[in-house]
Amino acid sequence: MKKVTTRCEHRAEGTARADRLIAALYEDLKQAASHTLRHERRDWMLQTTELLHETYVRMVDQRNVRDMDELAFRAAVANTMRRVLVDTARAQRALKRGGAWGRLSLDDINPSDDGSNTDLLALDEALIELGRSSPRKQRIVELRFFGGLTVEQVSTLLRVPRRSVERDWTFARAWLRDRLFTD
Repeated sequence: MKKVTTRCEHRAEGTARADRLIAALYEDLKQAASHTLRHERRDWMLQTTELLHETYVRMVDQRNVRDMDELAFRAAVANTMRRVLVDTARAQRALKRGGAWGRLSLDDINPSDDGSNTDLLALDEALIELGRSSPRKQRIVELRFFGGLTVEQVSTLLRVPRRSVERDWTFARAWLRDRLFTD
């Protein structure tokens, strides 16, 4: 007889799977979170560990976590981390009514760059616009910028040739520069 999984059991399985993946990938994920926050102002509301923990809390509520392999999990982390950062930026902007938000520098879209201040809300809006015409390019930026994945990892995850990822990454960076710096 086939066992029926209850909602609580399903969540427990997803939580246990997320716990195992987080433990195995913790240092890589912490590095990706640190890299992403490095682009923020000094008075940013989240620290690296807080960002990672908030991402984890949101991840365990996802029903499909238990079925993910490592790369798919990292992609889900990148997406969730982006949402956490954008939600936090919106909350902070609401508190400060705009404040002194920095603009995205031309090199901030490079995950290996030290960068300066990133206006996450402007970046998020630009990514949404990019996703309307090219969901794959949007996903590549999300995976590289927020998830810290390499071109090779993105290629494997999306099942597209490495050269296509490189070409899309180059195009997306140029496209984002144009959108973010055109007044």
